[in-house]
Amino acid sequence: MAGKMVKISEKLKGNVARSVNPYGCRQEVLNQIDYVKKQGHYNGAKKALVIGGSSSYGLASRITQAFGSGADTICVAYERPVKDETMLGTAGWWNNIYFKQEAEKAGLIAKNFNGDAFTKEIKQQVLDYIKNEFGGQIDLLVYSVAAPKRVNPENPDEVWRSQIKPIGKSVTGYNINLEKNELFEQSIDSATQEEVDATIHVMGGEDWELWVSMLKEAGVLADGFKTILYSYIGAPVTYDFYHEGTLGKAKDAAEESSHKIQKTIDDINGKAWISVSKAVTTKASVVIPIFPLYCIALYKVMQEKGTHETPIMHKDRLFRDMVYGNKPEIDDRGRLRPDAWEQDEDTQKKTVALMQQITPENFNSDLTGYATFRKEFLQINGFEVDGVDNDTVDYDEITKLEP
Repeated sequence: MAGKMVKISEKLKGNVARSVNPYGCRQEVLNQIDYVKKQGHYNGAKKALVIGGSSSYGLASRITQAFGSGADTICVAYERPVKDETMLGTAGWWNNIYFKQEAEKAGLIAKNFNGDAFTKEIKQQVLDYIKNEFGGQIDLLVYSVAAPKRVNPENPDEVWRSQIKPIGKSVTGYNINLEKNELFEQSIDSATQEEVDATIHVMGGEDWELWVSMLKEAGVLADGFKTILYSYIGAPVTYDFYHEGTLGKAKDAAEESSHKIQKTIDDINGKAWISVSKAVTTKASVVIPIFPLYCIALYKVMQEKGTHETPIMHKDRLFRDMVYGNKPEIDDRGRLRPDAWEQDEDTQKKTVALMQQITPENFNSDLTGYATFRKEFLQINGFEVDGVDNDTVDYDEITKLEP
């Protein structure tokens, strides 16, 4: 017998989603699982911890470990649960629930910790769980965190807030408003040194180091342990506001962290990697200034070449072929480079040429990949998912589900 039915519809405020379709999220999780299963089994992790594993690259990493390699997994993510009939939680809340359901059907452990990964409390809870209920050790830690702020773990009165800004100059260019389907001109002022430093604290590798250090000292890292943090470089046309901006400085700091971590895990035959990802549609990428314009040009070019990837395609290839396979693509700084398809010289040449043709009048046309970009964004929150066309959810049914 059906319970109280609640009407749902996609709601955007600028480039931020204000609604969710839990059934669409479930189908998206099932679609990603199905993709991995079709690629077959590979010998990867068996006990994996994913920091930031509730959506996008983190969720994709968790899915490929579980359904490609048969791994038991732990996810740490900060998601909002159902509040009432008008606020049905975040997409990541539902992704965790439905992932857990499918993993447990497959006989796998799937533990979800909902909380702030930056805090000592969550770190301790995860450590206790690994020691007491997860077999005592992990062999993979994926760090996939995009956060707006971080409280200083040594001084709770100090809060660092990340900024997406250029350094040493202001930048003007086109951006996209997904709510209004508009291309508009945007200017971003140069970051202050304080903003640069704060972004490094939030989006660099400090917290990654803290996680690995704590787990290593507790003796829960298996021999051959691997850990990966996701980074992004992109194309020269994006450097002003990314690679050479505040986020780029944070990613440089993360590379330094990878070297520090490597030294601490050499004695267990461990490996610490930075993996440079390709541009994809995420909750974070759509709010990066000017970046969506680059994406809609890049997507069109890569679709025509047959190289466009969603997060699950990209991360399954990373782990299957590079981390645990025999096709590693490593640059002269020791970074894994699954972004090589994006960085392909011909791809970049055509992308830059296309960007120069895009105007407010033609951006939402077959000239670009805007339709793909917008659909992928809506799918993050369970809308426009193929095979899911419901406009109501059973509120009583979904609120019984536990993460």
